[in-house]
Amino acid sequence: MQFNIHKCNVMHVGDSDSGLKRMSEYSVRNQKLKYCDTEGDLGVVMSADLKVESRCNQACLKANKLLGLIKRAFVVKTPEVMLNLYETLVCPHVDYCVSAWSPHYQKDKKTS
Repeated sequence: MQFNIHKCNVMHVGDSDSGLKRMSEYSVRNQKLKYCDTEGDLGVVMSADLKVESRCNQACLKANKLLGLIKRAFVVKTPEVMLNLYETLVCPHVDYCVSAWSPHYQKDKKTS
């Protein structure tokens, strides 16, 4: 399998001083790697400051879209049907990789 340099990025985690972050340049096969502040992998967005705000917003947006779809698409809205639809369609998107992004701040726990 060939190593794809164009899909590689450098993300510094920790110190917020951007001057120190940009001092080092990394290269592979004489090609400089790009710097990034956020990177997504398997649907989980990680940021350089390790805050989960972007993942919480992404999960909330996806859940709200699916709830709107359920509201528009289904005529029968009994509690049993709605609960089954919620557990089947919405919960997996909200619960995906919850151990990686479990919110610690109150602003991330609030719903919009």
